[in-house]
Amino acid sequence: MEVPVKNQNGETVETVDLDDAVFSVPMNHSLVHQALVIYQANKRQGTHDTKTRAQVSGGGRKPWTQKHTGRARQGSIRAPQWRHGGVVFGPHPRDYRMALPRRMRRYALRCVLSDKARKQRLICLDTMDQVDGKTKSMVDLLAKLGVSGSTLLVTLGSEENVIQAAHNLKKVWTMPVNLLNAENLLTRENLIMTLEAARWAERVLSVEIHRRRDKVLAGEAAPTPAVEAGPAEPVEEEDRAVNSVEPPVEQAEASAAEAANEPEETSGEA
Repeated sequence: MEVPVKNQNGETVETVDLDDAVFSVPMNHSLVHQALVIYQANKRQGTHDTKTRAQVSGGGRKPWTQKHTGRARQGSIRAPQWRHGGVVFGPHPRDYRMALPRRMRRYALRCVLSDKARKQRLICLDTMDQVDGKTKSMVDLLAKLGVSGSTLLVTLGSEENVIQAAHNLKKVWTMPVNLLNAENLLTRENLIMTLEAARWAERVLSVEIHRRRDKVLAGEAAPTPAVEAGPAEPVEEEDRAVNSVEPPVEQAEASAAEAANEPEETSGEA
């Protein structure tokens, strides 16, 4: 993927070739949607709470007797059908967090980065050293780049001047590249990255792909091929005769031990 690199005056100074494994990935809408739902769910605090009939104050006395009033029987004025009563099946504190595997998280980020590059919503800057921390410098930079609408500025690290310059602009956000995720890109229209940040993302996000490819190519330690058993060696006639006549050494020793243990025969004469 070839991306033009601009200076802070909006002029194209060079063209860089970014890795297609990061900036030219086909869009996977189902994966990106799943990642966005998980990111938004993880932002929920889950502190909502409602009171049941046991938690609402009051209602300890039976409103009227059970019978002979002509009205429906009631046990408490804090029952759910009463005004100011408890809430049935209301929300209670819970945790909405869901896990997103690292491989899915990175793949979703690569899909959104590629989509920004294909739609020409990605701008690479050679440097941002002219941003001096004042809002005017950031406004001038965006005007020279021709950027309008919501914009995300991504730098290699946390730069204080860039953060201060964009702090008072409502539709401009700043972020270091190591905190970049798919949800931040989807909620912003334009993406401005420094060349160093783009190279860092290219190097880090492509490691997993290359590692898997190397593992597939190299594979586990290849087992040594089994040696086929050849034909049995011929046995000489002399060896066959010896093996059939002479007992093995262990059998001879066992026979000698049995002979030593037998009692000696004695004559019947006194």
